[in-house]
Amino acid sequence: MRLASARRALTAPAMALGVSLIIASAALLVSGHNPLRAYQAMWANVDGADGLVTVLNYGGRYYVMGCAVALGFKMNLFNIGANGQYQVGALFAGAVGGALHLPGPINIFIMVLVACAASSAWAFIPGVLNVTRRVNVVVATIMMNGVAAGLIGYLLRTKFRDKADVMTAHTRTIAENSRIPSLNRLLRLVGYHLPSNTSLQGYLVISVLVGVAFYVLIYRSRFGFDLRASGLNAAAARSSGVDPKRMVLTTMALSGALAGLAAMSVLLCEQYEYGDRFPALLGFTGITVALLGRNSPGGIAASAFVVAAIEQGSRGLVTVDIPQEIGQILQGTLLVAAVISYEVVRRRTQAATIREAARRTAVPVAAAVV
Repeated sequence: MRLASARRALTAPAMALGVSLIIASAALLVSGHNPLRAYQAMWANVDGADGLVTVLNYGGRYYVMGCAVALGFKMNLFNIGANGQYQVGALFAGAVGGALHLPGPINIFIMVLVACAASSAWAFIPGVLNVTRRVNVVVATIMMNGVAAGLIGYLLRTKFRDKADVMTAHTRTIAENSRIPSLNRLLRLVGYHLPSNTSLQGYLVISVLVGVAFYVLIYRSRFGFDLRASGLNAAAARSSGVDPKRMVLTTMALSGALAGLAAMSVLLCEQYEYGDRFPALLGFTGITVALLGRNSPGGIAASAFVVAAIEQGSRGLVTVDIPQEIGQILQGTLLVAAVISYEVVRRRTQAATIREAARRTAVPVAAAVV
């Protein structure tokens, strides 16, 4: 039974990966490139200390953003606005961090708190619109992305801009003692030395803690039970005493807070300021990761590092004169194929379960006559 369950669990990802590789290979062949050569170049850019560390660094932030989106998905709330939420959180955290001159750990704590609070407040607005005016969450969060872009552009060029730089618009640089330290020193203590230009971000520890907290919250708490019950059957959850409005507001606020926390990987480990160079699509990557991972902690982790590996591998395509867009094709087809494969496997499993239940509960003809 366990072997059959494991086989069913691996069938959908294997199907999705196979289909995406076939489509990406077809695109390479049509464009006149050798698929094997492309995949070898991608693997070479991942296989090594520098490539692996990059995958871990990016995978950590993708995981937290995936959890942020999955939290809403668990309740059938499609928080498409995670991208705007995390940028709002990063902007305010960067502005506060550049202005404060407190001891490092205190500064880091305040910046994380500000990022989570600002992102949570931005996500709370669509929640309020949904419970008070019945505005669709998808529509509201998409519109809030546009509002966030305008607000960020205004504040970044007026209130929060570093006046010392007249060329580019960004917040003041965060002091060196207020940045999340790397894990290189810890690795050296256990006898592993990374190359001098490679840094394993300390944010990876935060992503692990987020994964544990996400699992406990969703599967080992009353709130998580109410959340999943509301997602499966809102009417039944309401009948059992769950307040749907409170659940929507709480879920959106928590989802936004996690989106703001994901931004700290970039702000406190890489760029140390918010500006035009800040990643613009991290929230949408989180949607991809959550869908690929089926909103489960383990699945999100696997998909986060797969997406990060594809991105890192795609950067190696330039060495063989192949467009990096092949990586985007691979990611896109992987997502579509995964959604279809999961649904196909789910229906087959459901049908098999019904047949097995019917077989076990069938009454023999002889027994019925007696």
